[in-house]
Amino acid sequence: MKRYSNDEILELLRHAELKDLGKMASEVKKKLHPEKITTFIVDRNINYTNICWVDCDFCAFKRKINEDDAYILSFEEIDQKIDELLEIGGTQILFQGGVHPKLKIDYYENLVKHIHQKYPQITIHGFSAIEINYIAKISNLSISEVLTRLKSCGLSSIPGAGAEILSDRVRDIIAPKKLDSDEWIDVHREAHKLDMKTTATMMFGSLDNDLDIIEHWDRIRSLQDETGGFRAFILWSFQPDNTPLQARFPHLKKASSHRYLRLLACSRLYLDNFKNLQSSWVTQGSYIGQLALLFGANDLGSTMMEENVVAAAGAKNAMNQTQMINLIKDIGEIPAKRNTAYEILESY
Repeated sequence: MKRYSNDEILELLRHAELKDLGKMASEVKKKLHPEKITTFIVDRNINYTNICWVDCDFCAFKRKINEDDAYILSFEEIDQKIDELLEIGGTQILFQGGVHPKLKIDYYENLVKHIHQKYPQITIHGFSAIEINYIAKISNLSISEVLTRLKSCGLSSIPGAGAEILSDRVRDIIAPKKLDSDEWIDVHREAHKLDMKTTATMMFGSLDNDLDIIEHWDRIRSLQDETGGFRAFILWSFQPDNTPLQARFPHLKKASSHRYLRLLACSRLYLDNFKNLQSSWVTQGSYIGQLALLFGANDLGSTMMEENVVAAAGAKNAMNQTQMINLIKDIGEIPAKRNTAYEILESY
């Protein structure tokens, strides 16, 4: 399979016809997934707290510790959400919160242990790099120690949240308090050393340009060359509504579907060492989410029983398992429910 240089992918990103990018990305997808199976997962996004001190300007979800609608979910509330997930055949919780300024490692150990012991059939895919990084700092531990302790309690894998764009030029504007690109990479590297798989994400469409995007791809492709620890890549677009960043930069609008599909196809071409690419129907809607399957994506992601962060910024798309199955069949592919490890549980 061809390995594209940064200059080559920049040329395609800027000048190739969209339909040609789709054909090229589809060819790569066929080589990686010749069986024509498109997967999805039934899970629930549980945000255990919305309290966050990091104060990213692109986020409409965060609350300060003393705001009226700030919360930390009780274990009983979390249990209820998991019970509801099990009723619809769910297998995973995507477990993330704001970066709470006072919660240390013992809170997270007790939380993960509680869920894992009560619901051993549920995979805990949780805690972004910024959460892990801050838990380490406030608990006077190394990244490796935090990951080792949480893994021993039942944490299975780590999502790619908090990456946004791995360009410090952009991060210094949109999230100056957040960990830098090297620190994000380091958390994932340390997880991979412990044989803990992770995913990589990218949020585009804030103040990033083509070179920032390629810098991001280059960073994650290089780490994947080094460790092989990423299971998937998820591209999603900045949702500006209700965010401080839009207030600061009123010209910011939602990225077009054309831009999303162009970037997705180039992701599939450039990230030759990533087997799985997810469609971001949550930010794009179900039909562009379906079209993404013709631009390199082989996974529709989650049925997303609950989603709060993107919804807070105005994107409230929804899709259930039946709709996913129908969208996949509609383009001539085979729908299959998977688990967190991309193992097929059931085909339709």
